Amino acid sequence: MNRNRLLIIGVLALALGTLVSYAVYTTLRRTVASVREANTQVVVAATDLQVGTKLEDKDLREIKLPGSDLPPGFYQHKSDVLGRGIILPIAKGEFLLPNKLAAENAGAGLPSLIPPGMRAVSVRVNEVVSVAGFVVPGTRVDVLLTGNPTGTQDPMTATVLENVEVLAAGQKLQRSPEGQPQMVPVITLLVSPDDAQKLTMASQNGRIQLTLRNPLDTTEENLAVLRDSSLYKNGAPVRDAQPPRIRAKRLAQAKIPPPTSFYVVEMIKGDKRDSTKF
Repeated sequence: MNRNRLLIIGVLALALGTLVSYAVYTTLRRTVASVREANTQVVVAATDLQVGTKLEDKDLREIKLPGSDLPPGFYQHKSDVLGRGIILPIAKGEFLLPNKLAAENAGAGLPSLIPPGMRAVSVRVNEVVSVAGFVVPGTRVDVLLTGNPTGTQDPMTATVLENVEVLAAGQKLQRSPEGQPQMVPVITLLVSPDDAQKLTMASQNGRIQLTLRNPLDTTEENLAVLRDSSLYKNGAPVRDAQPPRIRAKRLAQAKIPPPTSFYVVEMIKGDKRDSTKF
């Protein structure tokens, strides 16, 4: 009985040892294969890189990784990206990819953030216009204009631009930590050449107001122009009637006789007429 029990234990131990040996062999084989495949050189960020940074040698690092795990468009040498600007934040150890870099010879800073065919226009703002400082780089806004067009006395408000991207707040190209407000006197917007003309004209011919919008909301409302009189329930506001004393004084100044305070009744009897005043 003891002999059979020992035989069973020996068989089980042999089977278990075989399984463990196979698992170790498979793991080592995969590790060796990965090491052999990790022969592709790639450029990654040596530190956190902010928007507008001009890449220097100290900002980059070359490492080797398996070619099968690399994203498309990666760079293999530092010389391929030196001097180019950053248009999207890059974390330490992250790959440098074309969609995060400005075009070659585009420089760094704000000019590198302007795509071909677009323009950057700055407008002067205050705490109210900039939505209490929450209009920061990366947010999107609508631009409203309030003014009196030529030949009209009724103030009007119109939405001249919709879903416009904010490039910079003052001289800052990076969003503030945790979305904190930034009190700056100038906001720079990314617009088309046509919209740049509209924005410049609006800032010179009225008072502009920025309205902050959800970046996921890209719907264009095409709102109608709002007039001052439309804010009142029954149309244009009606002025209060003048007090009697002021009205009598103005009538006297205009030399207009005041209205009579009595009635005249005329009675006709045949060919006779009698008038009685009450």
